[in-house]
Amino acid sequence: MKTVNISRERAFQVILSPQISEKATFIADKHHQIIFRVASDANKTEIKSAIEQLWESQKIQVESVQISNVKGKTKRFGRFIGKRSGWKKAYVSLKGDQEIDFTDVKLFEDK
Repeated sequence: MKTVNISRERAFQVILSPQISEKATFIADKHHQIIFRVASDANKTEIKSAIEQLWESQKIQVESVQISNVKGKTKRFGRFIGKRSGWKKAYVSLKGDQEIDFTDVKLFEDK
């Protein structure tokens, strides 16, 4: 997978949040992957570049990215039927025994 140069603003638009759940912690322990909620229009190379750019102070290197589209659920609101919007998640494998420290991201750096 090749790396694409993206702007820092686009990196923050691509990576929305880490997905924290029981399944996510099980996958992190067993397969050494981290799950992120990402933008619906993001592709694998953008996700890889965004993660490496946001955590460049920790020298994070991404080995592989797998993407999954999650369909929105149909819900009832009284007699009305509605639908939640779908979203995209990314399973990110890091090289070696690297781990991401989520408290280290600086949102507003002085350039």
